Amino acid sequence: MKYHRFMLSVVLLALSAVAFAGSDAPKSDAQKSFDTIKSLAGVWDAKLTLAPPMPGMNDKDTPGQISMRVTSRGNALVHEMYSVGVPDDPTRYDHPLTMLYLDGDRLNLIHYCDAGNRPHMVARTSSDGKTVEFDFVDISGGTQRGHMHHAVFTVIDANHHTEDWTFMMNDKPIHAHFDLHRAN
Repeated sequence: MKYHRFMLSVVLLALSAVAFAGSDAPKSDAQKSFDTIKSLAGVWDAKLTLAPPMPGMNDKDTPGQISMRVTSRGNALVHEMYSVGVPDDPTRYDHPLTMLYLDGDRLNLIHYCDAGNRPHMVARTSSDGKTVEFDFVDISGGTQRGHMHHAVFTVIDANHHTEDWTFMMNDKPIHAHFDLHRAN
């Protein structure tokens, strides 16, 4: 009986080691893209340019910050946008949150928008591996106040990347270009 308990313990230990160990199998394009995005974890100073300019916003570059944090044992990335000098009051000011995660061979993005909806996008990669482009799939919540429709992350180097987001308002695109430099 002791022998069977000992063997069961050995088998369970071996299975748990296999479950948490990395696989020698080649990484999928989605995994490579996710690894690229996760390498951007940190706080980034952002200059925002809108095209066309939005009423009530300065048409020059607008400062902001983006925070990116790997979470859930490396299975998700939290991406938060916020303006510099604006109180942290999500009931009055924009503070959108985006989650990125793998689901099989798909890198997914869900944007929790200040417009009150949650667009879902799926990634495709460039041949150079430095650009990850997200295409709209579906949306939860209404689109009366517009919705995020497209996103592109481009890594320039470890301390510099850009993000291009397309917001659809009444079937008209508004392009937001973020030029980001690592703050920490």
